[in-house]
Amino acid sequence: MSSILFWHEQWTGALVNHLWQSTIVAALAWLIAYALKNNQARIRYWVWMVASAKFLVPFALFMTAGQWIRSMMAAPIAKPSFAIAIEEAALPFQVTRGLDDASVSASVNHLQWLPALLLAIWLCGVLVIAARWMRAWMSIRAAVQKANPTEIAASVPVLCSASSLEPGVFGILHPVLLLPKGIMGRLQNEQLRAVLEHEMCHVRRRDNLTFALHMFTQALFWFHPLTWWIGSRLIEERERACDEAVLEAGGEAEAYAEGILSVCKFYVESPLACASGVSGSDLKIRITRIMSSTRTRQLSLSRKMLLGAAGFTAVLLPLMLGVVRSALAEERAEDAEVRLPKFEVASIKPHQPEQMMRIAMRMTPDGLNFAGLPLEKLVQLTFGLPENRIFNEPTWVKSGLFDIETKVSPEDAPKLKDLTMDERWAMMIPVLQERFGLKFHRVTRNLEVYTLVVSKGGLKIKEAQSTADVKTSPASGQGRPMLQFSPNEMVMRTGRGGVTTEMLARMLSQQVGSTVLDKTGLSGKYEYELHWISDRGMGSAGTPAAPRQSDGEPPQESDGPSLFTALQEQLGLKLVSQKEPVEVVVIDHIQQPSAN
Repeated sequence: MSSILFWHEQWTGALVNHLWQSTIVAALAWLIAYALKNNQARIRYWVWMVASAKFLVPFALFMTAGQWIRSMMAAPIAKPSFAIAIEEAALPFQVTRGLDDASVSASVNHLQWLPALLLAIWLCGVLVIAARWMRAWMSIRAAVQKANPTEIAASVPVLCSASSLEPGVFGILHPVLLLPKGIMGRLQNEQLRAVLEHEMCHVRRRDNLTFALHMFTQALFWFHPLTWWIGSRLIEERERACDEAVLEAGGEAEAYAEGILSVCKFYVESPLACASGVSGSDLKIRITRIMSSTRTRQLSLSRKMLLGAAGFTAVLLPLMLGVVRSALAEERAEDAEVRLPKFEVASIKPHQPEQMMRIAMRMTPDGLNFAGLPLEKLVQLTFGLPENRIFNEPTWVKSGLFDIETKVSPEDAPKLKDLTMDERWAMMIPVLQERFGLKFHRVTRNLEVYTLVVSKGGLKIKEAQSTADVKTSPASGQGRPMLQFSPNEMVMRTGRGGVTTEMLARMLSQQVGSTVLDKTGLSGKYEYELHWISDRGMGSAGTPAAPRQSDGEPPQESDGPSLFTALQEQLGLKLVSQKEPVEVVVIDHIQQPSAN
């Protein structure tokens, strides 16, 4: 039930961002079209076609392509400040919700039917529009099937119909020119020649095909008024482009204008925008423009370069954002690996279950020792990421248990005292690469994350009484919450001197199986003791099992509070769920460890 709420919110956020981006592109198209108002109409037509196509192509596709391109590159790329601003503007709407508010369950109940209702309304709109267009299409098709060939020479078949439809081009891939019966007697030769030239211009430009693509956009996004406004701009510019082509081909302006007026007087306008006729757009403005014979300017070299740069930037910028996201992550990892000591000794053996029923992890003065550690957990700790940010792991990684002993050289041992816990874990990356054949790459994906904030009831934990800085020592465990567990209860308590809420957020990431970001705004160190009942159960090695797939709902409570409830009741803190771009690690290759 709650998954309905989750997917509704995420899809709504993605749709709003896409519509926002498309609206910005349409506004830019209007500015460009206005700047080119004295240039050829065919240029402005394609500017509006780009604005229409943006509704079908999300920027997220280009950003994903940029991340893929980065995976093929080697040199790190710095992220320019303007790219950060553009990235934030590209995703201005983030959906957030408090997981433990009473409003969540109420929202779930109310939204059980809302996504289905919205989908039904959208689908009804699509079907109504498609039915109307199909009826118009069939009426023109019936006239074409009853029409007879004529002797008029043209680049497409010319048919004569008994219908009252104006002269027009019908068909998308194989167009035909449909002329009403008796038109030759109502138009003078010069007038008819100009009208036929107008229709042949539609054929050469493939106006029926391009406008059919826009009609597809209109059908999908019928609720957005800009798609209809763009459609009117396209009709205006295509008719103006054909008018310009007729006059440039030597057509007499007066005869051409009289021909258009005669067609409008005796015949009915085409009922379908993708069946190009002679009429269309504002007739009064068209006639005035034809009679004035204002010569349009060719695009200057500077305007061509500016227009090309605008199109190039529209594609390049999202690609660049995807590239620099991956590049930043790789650069940070490379910098860390360069300055960290290397483990010179690494003993890796399959764990024998009878030896120990629980995981043992020990930070020694010169290395790390583990017993019964799942490889999946080792990978998570090594990269400092929760399990939902590690992708493409084979099945055996989730079940394989290992005993691992690592040591640095005696010269490097003193350096370990100055390393943080995360840096010690990062030292395992070369070990995994050498002994397990690990190959991986980093990308950015939109995932559900949690933010740790102070709840409405206020903070319930006390700042550590000792004001002296307690040095974080990986070997002693100070400066990090300590986790204890039993089959019935989980307990997290601070060590001597307290810990920061940032460290608490990192520990919570491992418990909820998703990234937890510290947004409390608290900078001090705090002492606390947190008790809760885990919904994850116990694994075969005595460790918490993998969590169930998050659907945005707090775990159901049984015999005690869930982690989400315990945070609020015991610490005065709260987890809020939202979806945003985060770095993930994709495993390209990993194998059973090589012999010692």
